[in-house]
Amino acid sequence: MPPKTERRMRGFQPAASLLGPQIRKVGEARGFAVSRLLTHWAEIAGPDIAACARPVKIGYTKGGFGATLTLLTTGPAAPMVQMQLPRLRDKVNACYGYNAISRITITQTAPTGFAEGQAQFTPAPKVPPKAPDARVVATAQAVTGGVTDESLRAALERLATNVLSKHERTQGKTR
Repeated sequence: MPPKTERRMRGFQPAASLLGPQIRKVGEARGFAVSRLLTHWAEIAGPDIAACARPVKIGYTKGGFGATLTLLTTGPAAPMVQMQLPRLRDKVNACYGYNAISRITITQTAPTGFAEGQAQFTPAPKVPPKAPDARVVATAQAVTGGVTDESLRAALERLATNVLSKHERTQGKTR
């Protein structure tokens, strides 16, 4: 008699249900029995703390009560986070539903080393591209004027504008 297999749902399964066990396994390896602390960190800690600190691991004592949450932050932000630790501990314990965290420690290094550049928490704001010079656009239009296909001419015009703009930016610089 063949072994009884578990019956699956009909149709598609949400991707989150397929990845759930793997995410839970990775989170538990770092001490995060409740992954909600990681996934909803900005809501739990608040936008000001979430912008400069993130949870790294939770260490449990031998008795199992009174875990220690370790936060990663940059050096300049550490005193600001330190002042808000009692309020943050209350918010984290509210996430767990009981007093799971008794202590919060702050580390000012990146998890992979001491490089300050690796502790970025928010991406740098994107700078909008500068509009090309009118003279460069006119030159690009003059060069591509003989092309009859509209889409090809537009693509060649963009290419010529980019090449000429780069040439103008680097013209005075030595290599």
